[in-house]
Amino acid sequence: MLQTVRNAFKIEEIRKRLFFTFLMLIVVRIGAQLPLPGLNHSLYSEWMSSQTGDAFNFFDSITGGSFEDMSILALNITPYITASIIMQLLTIAIPKLEELHKEGEEGRKKISSITRYLTIGLSVLESLALAIGFGRQGYLDSFNAFTVIMMVTCLTAGSAVLMWIGERITENGIGNGISIVLTINIISRLPNDFAALGEQFVMGQNPGRAIVAIVIIAVIVIGLVVSVVFLQDGQRKIPVQYSRKIQGRRQVGGQSTFLPLRVNTAGVIPIIFAQSLMQTPVIIGQLLGANEGTGIGAKILKGLSQSNWCDPAQPVYTIGLIVYILLIVAFAYFYTSITFNPLELADNMKKQGGFIPGIRPGKPTSDYLTQILGYVIFIGAVALSIIAFIPIFFNGVFGASVSFGGTSIIIIVGVIIETIKQVESMMVTRHYTTGFLGE
Repeated sequence: MLQTVRNAFKIEEIRKRLFFTFLMLIVVRIGAQLPLPGLNHSLYSEWMSSQTGDAFNFFDSITGGSFEDMSILALNITPYITASIIMQLLTIAIPKLEELHKEGEEGRKKISSITRYLTIGLSVLESLALAIGFGRQGYLDSFNAFTVIMMVTCLTAGSAVLMWIGERITENGIGNGISIVLTINIISRLPNDFAALGEQFVMGQNPGRAIVAIVIIAVIVIGLVVSVVFLQDGQRKIPVQYSRKIQGRRQVGGQSTFLPLRVNTAGVIPIIFAQSLMQTPVIIGQLLGANEGTGIGAKILKGLSQSNWCDPAQPVYTIGLIVYILLIVAFAYFYTSITFNPLELADNMKKQGGFIPGIRPGKPTSDYLTQILGYVIFIGAVALSIIAFIPIFFNGVFGASVSFGGTSIIIIVGVIIETIKQVESMMVTRHYTTGFLGE
């Protein structure tokens, strides 16, 4: 493994790309430390420390602590992620955008341009809501139009700069830039999380209990990572046979191959959708102070908050966990249905002379793929739910509150695997026989 890493650095182009990516990530982490002007950070810190729920935990994790510290990068790349998801949905719903998507590189450039403008629009709306919300609660140095405009400008500019950095990493660095930025944000929070776990379960305990706690934490984390690796690489291979054709004096085709259907067809999107849908009302409620009290509204918000799930003292709020799992499964089917078209795939196979043994080409093939896909999606959604559930369970039962969870681990492992594969592919094209993954 170390030898192949050294081989990668021997290639000038890969070395330059790695250094460029590293430098851009340093810029991201420096920006995360720059305080947002106009905000009374001492009052804001007191308010954040008083929040007992974890409605902000995932948001703070994917922003690399920028939201907790309220830096100029507090919004981070979340507006871009939201804009990308919206554009994916609109591409299916609006025929004009679907035509652009099918036009190839030029069409994708136009869609990317629309996504950038949408990102800026969402950044303005989110930063405006934050500035007004903080102003009404007295967390600004002075609540006036100038301060609000200054905060909106800084937060929007921070989000735009990160979007630009992500795109530059994609072009001149290694891997998908936005995913790399998201991953480094999550990784930056891991030392604090493990330190918190150590202080809670290891420090101050007798040696025997401390060792048991360390072993349990290590087994859980390693088990989650291994599970995510298997989930990310899991496939259902459907055999495909191509008919032989006569071209001139030669016979072409006739080969056997397979169609890979990923078990985790929708990736981490179902969890992000489900968390966003359930946590947004909780965050708004905390900003407005609506979570306090014993009314029906406050109880509903508590049921939506992950910090109240699996709590033996308040089992009724675990109903929110059931809703959360159902949403993950529903969004897994929904997202796959708009990104994977069995009928179009079956038609393309038919045009190329391909068929699934035992299945007639055309609509029967489409129906067969739809049936198999339904089983695969269900397995992937259940696996996603289990990975998301484990950290929630330990948080509720043992109070192991950390900013990372199943979602964060899926993102980290998935991005690392894809980045390694890209580096390996670049090495193979330059006639290096030793794979980066080790052979």
